[in-house]
Amino acid sequence: MYQINKGINRPIEFKGLKAQYIWYLGGGLVSLLVLFAILYLVGCPVYGCVLIIGALGSALFYQVFKLSHRYGEHGLMKRGAKRYLPDYLKFQTRRLFYEKR
Repeated sequence: MYQINKGINRPIEFKGLKAQYIWYLGGGLVSLLVLFAILYLVGCPVYGCVLIIGALGSALFYQVFKLSHRYGEHGLMKRGAKRYLPDYLKFQTRRLFYEKR
């Protein structure tokens, strides 16, 4: 059995994926399943479907693990929220707030 929770007040982690990245990977896999069904119903050969879904699945795993390791638990949300700051509040460093007067 796989251990999912690491303890109290710690984020969910599964096989190296942290927090919301588990949901991103799950959503991506469900969309790949739907894409496989669509390709099969359209008439694409089964081996072609498997090849396309395998390549896209590998790219999905690579990208989600890359994001998880690069941004961590909350980093991707912070990166996305940074776009909504007004221009006059944007700053590149926090040094101003850490300096003592």
